[in-house]
Amino acid sequence: MMMETLKTVGRSEIRIDAREKVMGRALYPGDVYMDNMAYGYTLRSSIPCGEIKVDKSEAQKHPEVLHVFTAEDVSGNNHHGVIIKDHEVFCSKRVRRIGEPIAFIVAESYEAAKEAAKSVNIEYKELPAVFDPVEAMKDDAPRVHDDKENLIFHFKLRNGDIERGFKNSDIIIENNYESSMAEHGFLQPEAGVAYIDENGSLSLIVATQYPHYDRDEIAQVLNLPQEKIRVMTSAVGGAFGGREDITLQIHLALAAYKLKRPVKTIYSREESFMAHSKRHPFHMRYKTGAKKDGTLMAMEAEIIGDSGAHASWSINVLRKAGVHATGPYIVPNVKIDCYAVYTNNPFTGAMRGFGAAQVAMAYEQQIDEIARRINISPVDLRLRNCFKLGSRTATGQILEESVPLEIVIKKAAEKIGYNVSSGVRT
Repeated sequence: MMMETLKTVGRSEIRIDAREKVMGRALYPGDVYMDNMAYGYTLRSSIPCGEIKVDKSEAQKHPEVLHVFTAEDVSGNNHHGVIIKDHEVFCSKRVRRIGEPIAFIVAESYEAAKEAAKSVNIEYKELPAVFDPVEAMKDDAPRVHDDKENLIFHFKLRNGDIERGFKNSDIIIENNYESSMAEHGFLQPEAGVAYIDENGSLSLIVATQYPHYDRDEIAQVLNLPQEKIRVMTSAVGGAFGGREDITLQIHLALAAYKLKRPVKTIYSREESFMAHSKRHPFHMRYKTGAKKDGTLMAMEAEIIGDSGAHASWSINVLRKAGVHATGPYIVPNVKIDCYAVYTNNPFTGAMRGFGAAQVAMAYEQQIDEIARRINISPVDLRLRNCFKLGSRTATGQILEESVPLEIVIKKAAEKIGYNVSSGVRT
């Protein structure tokens, strides 16, 4: 197909929402104001693990407080979660991380709600916690979710004969790598407004990545049919995966449904950090074998992902980490084990790359180390082993189209003055 016939590819197009954002006219949840609107503030746990008893009676007496919502106000399921329903809407008996929602105070003003939160009495009985996913996998480790195993998911990938692959290797590189937990850092903290619309439906304006999932979660908690709930996605001030889990949606919906008034909340930056998921920290052990000419022969990896107190997307993240553990390279013999593990840390979930970003740090350093050991250029080593049309991946997929890596490496090499044919930088 000729470039001239394409409508978008190869052309400079103005984004549909660009003008409104540049002019400051885009509508974010924090910009929404309604008559008779109340304001909510979330009271969160201050310890990582413990039993709780909540007394809201004093806070309820505050003259501006409309209601203090806790687990006892949830008529339906007091849980939610994108895959495993292991979040509580409000913690009922136990907290599993710092920042768990315990109460949602709704008042005539945000200041009054925040002030009244100080009167909610939370009695803590602190329990042993675990913060290292490697330790959490041990039989005697504290259980994050009562009697449930801390191991959420184990992904296995096997291809070829790993023992023969290492036996036929002239050089074997073994290293351990660790990636850190990362915050999404989007510009707009979580905010939303819930209200009963003119048709009697429960409506929610929120910056979310999953409005249909949100509606389903709200319906289960409130025991309402989905057709009586409307979730409207406003302008979204950044997300990168951090808005895929429920944060304030159910709290707002519950409050508006019970009080029959519009209810709004805006998280502070500090609360935003506590409320939403983070990127998974990984513990990675890599073992890579290669021939003297640089041909990769075998790769073995053990990858342990810290899911924190809730599963979120950990199953998918660790699966994708395993699929991408060998990188864009042809490796005939592969053994990969990926584990998603509960701890009492902040919970982790979707973030750009979905597990593929962390493993890149490990496999690329393995490639560089091999290049140093056999005294070959890291550019030439990558060209020797990178995916090309017709290559077979570690999962058995045959790449039949869109495999530009070899071209990209050569173009990048040219830009830095590297002569691919001679292996010399000019």
